[in-house]
Amino acid sequence: MENRPVLKEDLNVIESLVNKYFEGQSVRGVDRMGGMTNHTYCVELSSKRYVFRIPGEGTEKMINRSDEKTSTKLACQIDIDAPLIMFDENTGIKIAEYIEDSETMSPETLRHPDNLKLAAEILKALHSCGTDTKVSFDVFGMSEEYEQIIRLHNVPLFDDYENVRERVFDIRRKLQGRHPLVPCHNDPLCENWIRTKERMYLIDWEYAGMNEGMWDVADVAIEAHMDEKTAELFLEMYLGHKADREEKMNFIANEIYLDFLWTLWGKTRVPFDGDAMEKYAEERYQRLKENMKKFDGYCNS
Repeated sequence: MENRPVLKEDLNVIESLVNKYFEGQSVRGVDRMGGMTNHTYCVELSSKRYVFRIPGEGTEKMINRSDEKTSTKLACQIDIDAPLIMFDENTGIKIAEYIEDSETMSPETLRHPDNLKLAAEILKALHSCGTDTKVSFDVFGMSEEYEQIIRLHNVPLFDDYENVRERVFDIRRKLQGRHPLVPCHNDPLCENWIRTKERMYLIDWEYAGMNEGMWDVADVAIEAHMDEKTAELFLEMYLGHKADREEKMNFIANEIYLDFLWTLWGKTRVPFDGDAMEKYAEERYQRLKENMKKFDGYCNS
């Protein structure tokens, strides 16, 4: 567990939830877990341990909790997330079973071939489950909403942002409609992959919705800091064959889309989380521009 403080107001919420959903049980311990925007706790009760998620400040402007609940339930149904105990779509509070004897993935551990294989299998199971969740993940619609939030808080964008934005939209126009929309996680950073001896889990479905499956693959590659060779291996594991030119271009395009969106997301968090999110946005933005050069190389080859 991370050594982070348990907030008194959260402890009151946890005790109230335990009284409501776990009749006759008592709280034996509460430990704060990781998370960039939410308050997440491992709560030990008389019987077993559970994870309690209390949404952080400002998340209600960006997360549709009813949509998150739909995607979380699907993940549980296809057995790629821990069993869900409760989900209040009005408050965003969620309780799930704690995954015992587990390891939260890091970039280093997720890049291990065995873990890459398990992650690829989970993504393939999700993308091929055949369910239309009716939950939209409109990357470019969301980007415009984030821009509005950024302007509302007077957070400055980058000097060349308008030119970069137009280039990203141009790439999207060229490739739009070539690939089907499927259920996607849309935020599979390393901390959302949990490994036990037997299997892997994918948790935290706040941004889940219908999208191109390649988004998830590209996101894992970026978050795990994969070099080109490892990324090609992961892509091959996911596809079941070596990627052709079109598939590689789609992979890089999705790397561009996701860094574009999360750059803006980072900017929306600056009023709440300060310089850390400014740095996060800057790193995303610079990588976005590097990948645009790589994409152009494929177009001209």
